[in-house]
Amino acid sequence: MKILVVLPRFPYPLEKGDKLRAYHQIRVLSQHHEIYLFCISHTKVAEADRAMLEPFCKKICIVHPCRLVSYKNVLRNYLTAKSIQIGYWDSQKARKAYKRFEREVAPDVIYSQMVRTMTMVARSLVPKVMDFQDALSKNVERRMDHARWPMRKLLHFEFKMLRSSEYNSFRIFDDLTIISEPDSEAIPHLKNGEIHIIPNGVDFDYFAPQHHEKDYDIVFCGNMQYEPNVNAARYLVEQVMPLVWKQLPNARVMLAGASPKPAVKKLASNQVTVTGWVEDIRLCYARSRVFAAPMQMGSGLQNKLLEAMAMSIPCVTTSLANASLCAQPDTEVLVGDDAETFATHLVALLQQPEKLSALSDGGRYFVQRHFSWESSVHQLEEVFASVAGKPSAVSKEKKR
Repeated sequence: MKILVVLPRFPYPLEKGDKLRAYHQIRVLSQHHEIYLFCISHTKVAEADRAMLEPFCKKICIVHPCRLVSYKNVLRNYLTAKSIQIGYWDSQKARKAYKRFEREVAPDVIYSQMVRTMTMVARSLVPKVMDFQDALSKNVERRMDHARWPMRKLLHFEFKMLRSSEYNSFRIFDDLTIISEPDSEAIPHLKNGEIHIIPNGVDFDYFAPQHHEKDYDIVFCGNMQYEPNVNAARYLVEQVMPLVWKQLPNARVMLAGASPKPAVKKLASNQVTVTGWVEDIRLCYARSRVFAAPMQMGSGLQNKLLEAMAMSIPCVTTSLANASLCAQPDTEVLVGDDAETFATHLVALLQQPEKLSALSDGGRYFVQRHFSWESSVHQLEEVFASVAGKPSAVSKEKKR
């Protein structure tokens, strides 16, 4: 099949979850299909980054919208009661470029990532599949609980607009995919049970166990500009670690990830290291004894947990994150939903080598059984095959 992949960001480097998912799906799909990539990028794409996708794509088209135009579109969408996120990624320049590229490619199926790209492909007559990735509206709703006015009011507006866009996706697209069952249930539509669950995977050759000196006790990683990660980092250092330090005063923490916000940088101390961008995140996992992911908000599947487990690093997380992961508490992951329980789990692992080793083995075995990119993408191929021979959703509406 000719598959036209439409993304809101260029899928490299892999510092964001949507990029990671798109990159590996393209990589595996290219083994049996012709892949054409169209994407938006508000920043210049380095030649080295582009070179990472070129072996998998027949052709790549990147559109660079003017930042000023993007901000104007954000304001326009706010004033006309439409999603701010969709406005940021939408532009006349992108729509025209997309139409030209689609005509040139003549794809069998379009694979569009997230509602952020839906305005570009909505009128296409080609069979279309959209990957929600996760429930963006639920993500924004959870952030509302931690925000202050006026940000809370703005998030409430965006929550309602995203819910409307997610609902309309069922009319626009021929089929839909998402990363986990809880995210599917959070999509506002009576047919949300028909969304195909396509989980992420792990590159087990890359994220393999490493023997390295453990100079940190606890690590948490992620894009430190993303609010759920910022919130989790602060929760870990400000609420959990004081309880850990009462019993283990020398315990050291690493917060690793790109673009740390000032709120994250302020957490740095003699016992807390804030790394910023890391060239090889595997070293951060390998240098630490325990991985902590105290997620209080957000949605989707936490790739950081999959990677840490694949490297045999025992993990402590919350019910919110484990709802998508579906690991068995106590044997594959430890779960703590309050600071006291979370701290107790961390101390137990750091003080009991046998418990730490057993959880390491259980976690790695779990992800090996359930999170293969090849298996995940095979499910996605079946979705494409099922829609490729059907009339598109738009053409069906025109016949009515």
